[in-house]
Amino acid sequence: MTNIILCGGSGTRLWPLSRTLMPKQFVKLFEDESLFQKTVERNRKACDSQFIVSNTEQYFLAVDQIEELSTNHQSQYLLEPVGRNTAPAIALACFALDPEEIVLVTPSDHLIKDEKAYLEAIEKAKKLAEEENLVTFGITPQYPETGFGYIQAEPENDELGIMNVKLFHEKPDIETAKKYLEKNSTFNIEHSTLFLWNSGMFCFKAGVFLEELEKHAPDIYDASKTAFENKAPMTNHQLRITHEFMSAIPEESIDYAVMEKSDKVKVIPSDIDWSDLGSFDALYEELPKDKFGNASTSTQHSTFNIQHSNSNLILSEKQVAVIDVDDLIIIDTADALLVSKKGSSQKVKEVVKQLKEKNSELPNIHVTAHRPWGTYTILDESNGYKVKRIMVKPGKRLSLQKHHHRSEHWIVVSGTALVTRGKDEYPVTANESTYISIGEVHRLENIGKIPLVMIEAQVGEYVGEDDIVRLEDDFKRD
Repeated sequence: MTNIILCGGSGTRLWPLSRTLMPKQFVKLFEDESLFQKTVERNRKACDSQFIVSNTEQYFLAVDQIEELSTNHQSQYLLEPVGRNTAPAIALACFALDPEEIVLVTPSDHLIKDEKAYLEAIEKAKKLAEEENLVTFGITPQYPETGFGYIQAEPENDELGIMNVKLFHEKPDIETAKKYLEKNSTFNIEHSTLFLWNSGMFCFKAGVFLEELEKHAPDIYDASKTAFENKAPMTNHQLRITHEFMSAIPEESIDYAVMEKSDKVKVIPSDIDWSDLGSFDALYEELPKDKFGNASTSTQHSTFNIQHSNSNLILSEKQVAVIDVDDLIIIDTADALLVSKKGSSQKVKEVVKQLKEKNSELPNIHVTAHRPWGTYTILDESNGYKVKRIMVKPGKRLSLQKHHHRSEHWIVVSGTALVTRGKDEYPVTANESTYISIGEVHRLENIGKIPLVMIEAQVGEYVGEDDIVRLEDDFKRD
């Protein structure tokens, strides 16, 4: 069985902790592990390999975090230049697999704490998938939730815990969600229907899914097949879809494209202590708390000076003092501060929307940005200049590039840089510097055994990150 891990997401609901270039699945929230890493560890107990679907900007995050796990599982990567939702993503992965291969499709940003029950549910799903079914996992609701879709299911085999899907329901209002739970409470007495949260996890044979996709959404099937057939040559276990053909695929979820239309769908009710961590309120429920109900990702709650304050979520690298406040969410990062009442954190995405309308970079990237070659941290910025700390990993290099609006001064702090400037190539070591003029072609490479650390001072009329003309982009290293 192959685990298809979906790594899409724009990071809006947990902003400013999560950003487009560092979405929540890669943020290390629990025991210095990310939700993505927990997904890989959890599913490798049931699957032989993993097929990771990611955009090109997040690919290197997945690679780095898998390397940290020291797993021997084989990883393949499907790299999407533009997202087209889950149906095309799953289809492209399935085209790359044997039609008889059973796949377990999971998001990368879910938290599942009852692993034993989860693995038991997967075993049931695997058996159903072997019988040519499309299987989804329905989460037993614990409260009336308006942020999830619901699956209305009817019993097929009570002993095995297998149900037929009657209907899929959109995210309900609060009154409708309460009615669903009321009906669940009388399930065994008066009603033969059960309402479950739609988890977004699936299990089926790759070929069966493609057959059902062709039957119910032929436009998506045909466009996905064309995109797969015109993919870039496979390198380093990377399946790269070209922008032209990816953009031509209709954008649709697997639920709309297949699951709501197929007559082969089964659902397994799953009580697995599951959360999609779709808000800071949900995150609060999953974090350890002190005796006053205050939660943090830090195990040292004493780092917060809390006076007569209860049931707050506080995430910050700085000392935070709160006095006589209850039920607040305080998220403090280097460049943004969010303060919200608990119960209102779903509105964070509205803040992100407004920031995007102002063309702010805050929704997209942190002060410290992770790139395939290392990281950069913005130390200071104003009109006409920007100062960065740049770290390049050993053996890595940036693309060959030039800038139209700025010059750059590089000062090496530690390590050894190989600098390309125009037709010249020369080393620069600690306490040495070099200068790149406006419009000059250049490249930076770490040829040493230790991380290369340098300070970059940009000076010019425009110092935005999009003032880069890439002349050569070695994807493996850049």
